[in-house]
Amino acid sequence: MKKYIYSALLAASLLTASCENDFDAQIYGQLSTTNFPATEADYEGYLMDCYIPFSVNWEYNLSGAEQHNFYVSEGGLNRVFDMPSDESAPWRVGSWGGPWTYYGEAQFEDMKYAWRGGKVPSNHYEKIREVTRFTQIISDIEKADPAILPTEKQQQFLGEAHLLRGMMMYYLLHMYGPVPVILDASMVGDDAYEAALERPTLDQMTEYITADMEYAVSHMPETQAEKGRYTADYARFCLMRHYLNEGYHVNGYYQKAYDLFSQFKGNYALFQDGANPYADQFKIANEFNCETIMAVSCNSNATGSGPEGNFNPFSWYALSWEVSKYDDQGNPTPFVKQGGGWGQTFNVSKHFYDTFEKGDLRAETIETRFYHVFGYWVTEEHLGSVWDGFIINKYPIETETSFQGTDIPLARWADALLLYAEADVRAHNTVSASAVDCVNQVRHRAGLDDLAADKTASVEAFLDALLMERGHELYFEGCRKIDMIRFNKYYTLMKEAGKEPSSQYFPLPDYAVDQAKASGKNLTQYFTRDNYDGPQK
Repeated sequence: MKKYIYSALLAASLLTASCENDFDAQIYGQLSTTNFPATEADYEGYLMDCYIPFSVNWEYNLSGAEQHNFYVSEGGLNRVFDMPSDESAPWRVGSWGGPWTYYGEAQFEDMKYAWRGGKVPSNHYEKIREVTRFTQIISDIEKADPAILPTEKQQQFLGEAHLLRGMMMYYLLHMYGPVPVILDASMVGDDAYEAALERPTLDQMTEYITADMEYAVSHMPETQAEKGRYTADYARFCLMRHYLNEGYHVNGYYQKAYDLFSQFKGNYALFQDGANPYADQFKIANEFNCETIMAVSCNSNATGSGPEGNFNPFSWYALSWEVSKYDDQGNPTPFVKQGGGWGQTFNVSKHFYDTFEKGDLRAETIETRFYHVFGYWVTEEHLGSVWDGFIINKYPIETETSFQGTDIPLARWADALLLYAEADVRAHNTVSASAVDCVNQVRHRAGLDDLAADKTASVEAFLDALLMERGHELYFEGCRKIDMIRFNKYYTLMKEAGKEPSSQYFPLPDYAVDQAKASGKNLTQYFTRDNYDGPQK
């Protein structure tokens, strides 16, 4: 998705033309609420509002509060799901302090003090208002005159809108636990309903997400002319993952996740080209390769402004300013086209790095030393003094532009294979040959042998091995904390990594709790799953 409408207000909506094959939106002017939407293109532009939180700009404002997009490095999924995991060491050396550090420490108490429009700390809670907005958009598309919006297009737009609303709720659930949302358009604008700010139960929130995603699977197109626009296969992937997350408390979900795998329509395969195919799949030349189910398509010339399209600033958060472009022999380093970054916010902890097996090609995307601009090699011996952890070079610096055009992966076939293996074992309570084969396919691409016999000897041993495999394959793809919680290992593995989480999920902001109290409602600040492997909050 290279260019979206950046802001579209109800009182002055922006009209987009049909998108080009790289999902570039073209803005033609303004429309008032008296004549919008009036054409098929208007309805498509209206739908594009729902994509805005899933685009990658510095920030956006849909509902009266500045927000970080889900996939921007500044405050998106890498910060909220990768930093507070075993992948990352706490950011202490050169840290900007305060809210920038506690994600890496897994200490979330200060998140209570976030304000409504605050981005530091990242406050995604205000996205509950955007769920309401999406509900209204869905309702308006449902009411569209077939003479203006043909039924086939209406169903496609509704499928996309339901998936986007479902994914909005999915991410909010995994940040905060169940949150209050409005899914009935008749409640939108009703003060009594909008003031009823209490958490739904986990089962209720789970069903909200399931209903949206199942609708999307049934109504979205299998292919899109625009690269990066969501498809039915991406909806299947999202639903499969959701079923697995919640299968322990909803009967039948594990089997549904297992069944979904056979329903993928695309001709996917593990990317196998190059000396290190794992590393090469993330290069710009190989964007949307055979392994890609979905990705955010980024533009090397974009700088984070909405009209320029999606950008990828990840490298600036993975490098400290001290990284040199050339080493002591005058040879270019992997960072020659950029040099240092703003601060090594993101890193790979030595604890996590040491869990890779010898010869694992995936570990080659992690730099364990760098040449300092002051003229010396920074190595493992300098951990804790010059740097906190190793450099993530999974998304390489390839162009001499302000930011990279490297696509941001959302769903890869390797992930789908590992999800299938997990679904098979959880649904049938046995380690099947097909489950083991799926994991071994991923391992072989990484240059490794089959799983050892002791890793497949029992369901428990296999799931432990699978969680580690997911960590190595998907590190810094924005899913590690969610995975650790699903496997009931978040607290346990974090303590092993030297970090003890203050809670399982982020607390809700004080202002939201106080606002609910003023309306006579009880909005509980903390949520903890019943099966959490750590202390209840």
